[in-house]
Amino acid sequence: MSGVPEVTDTDFAEEVLGAGLPVLVEFTADWCPPCRQMAPVLRELAAAEEGRLKVVQLNVDRNPTTTHAYKVLSMPTFVVFRDGEPLRSMVGARPGRRLREELRDVL
Repeated sequence: MSGVPEVTDTDFAEEVLGAGLPVLVEFTADWCPPCRQMAPVLRELAAAEEGRLKVVQLNVDRNPTTTHAYKVLSMPTFVVFRDGEPLRSMVGARPGRRLREELRDVL
């Protein structure tokens, strides 16, 4: 999708809930234009925060179990997890600067 690793229903528990770092998950879909707009923002964020924040994507169409478990209804939805728990949810595309501000207290 965007160069950001994709997680699935199968590996979500290991890759996200079991991660040693905070994880930003973008719930996304191939048909979602705002999701595509976020691709360069997420790549830049992942590079800038490497070692402090893990950034991944989950395709909602291919992974309905996780999508329903977190009650994701709109794309893109961003959920920040730390120690296996969701800390914050944000809905909609946003500029990189705003996304970093919203993540400041998580990092």
